[in-house]
Amino acid sequence: MKAVISLGLALALGGVAMAADAVVVKPLPAGSVSASDGLAAWERINKVASHPRCSNCHVGADNVPRWSGIAGRADGKHGMNINAGVSRIGAEAIACSTCHVTSATPNDKPHAPPHADIPWQLAPVEFAWFGKTSREICLQLKNPGQNGGRNVTVLAHHLADDANHLGFIQWGWNPGGGREPVPFTLQATVNDVLTWGAAGMPCPAK
Repeated sequence: MKAVISLGLALALGGVAMAADAVVVKPLPAGSVSASDGLAAWERINKVASHPRCSNCHVGADNVPRWSGIAGRADGKHGMNINAGVSRIGAEAIACSTCHVTSATPNDKPHAPPHADIPWQLAPVEFAWFGKTSREICLQLKNPGQNGGRNVTVLAHHLADDANHLGFIQWGWNPGGGREPVPFTLQATVNDVLTWGAAGMPCPAK
């Protein structure tokens, strides 16, 4: 099953719209997964969350997006002295949308601003995990005070809903322009989130 974008919209956008596989969320019974299997699922989740495609926008109160993972950028900071401000959309100086066009059509040119079909912005500062350890990210994601008040099922639905709207999460697996995608697949990551939850959301020691 594919997430459908109407032909009229695709033509209006002047290109072939990106299509994303619909993501299925099937919660597992609590306690049905061992702690060891839950930790194994978490380690895969962390490989996704800490990958530059994800972590570069999950930054702290300095409001500076990152370009980590790009050769020649030792400081890892977004070029052109960009700061998204407390608005997290750049309203105070240069809006993210100045370069990051909201569009369902991909921009596959290397080094060109990537597209997503929702307005481009940094993740809320409460969701910052750039540079954090696996344990720190794990504790953050299981804490409703730091994850938007979500339980594990709602976290999985958050991933699926964003992807099915061709948002930033889906883009992480389809970044184009020669960019390295996050590992695994989106469906596998949603499954890992649910597996981790069924195991009681165990976190590593460090």
